[in-house]
Amino acid sequence: MKRLLFIGFLLLQIFGACTNRSDANTETAENDVDAARNFIRAALDNDFEKARMYVISDSINNQYLDLAKQSRANLSKGENVKYKNASIRIYDTRKLTDSVSIIIYANSFKNKKDSLKVVRENNKWLIDLKYSFMPALDTTHHGQ
Repeated sequence: MKRLLFIGFLLLQIFGACTNRSDANTETAENDVDAARNFIRAALDNDFEKARMYVISDSINNQYLDLAKQSRANLSKGENVKYKNASIRIYDTRKLTDSVSIIIYANSFKNKKDSLKVVRENNKWLIDLKYSFMPALDTTHHGQ
């Protein structure tokens, strides 16, 4: 009887995982803030495959996402739980154009303001991590 219950529980878990995956694949952001919130939530939850769905797919963005995933893997279980339990605080939305926004946010665990660039490409709102991680270009010296 215990074995039958275990098999039933296992099948329920597998079915639930398949259902969640298909729901995640159809999930799209309605606007810039929605895309930022979905990306941040997935990253806080340590679900970098879901987070990847909200990022512009290019080699640099993929590398930044892989580095973030590796960094989270090196954290203690307690720290990962604190990230997962953290809430998202959106402080400001700066519309640069109708298809580019900067979202200023923090999470309740670290409570440090950060920013994300959200871009609309092919009618989808996506995160450009290059904005968050690349150092600003110094234009004062003009290459000198």
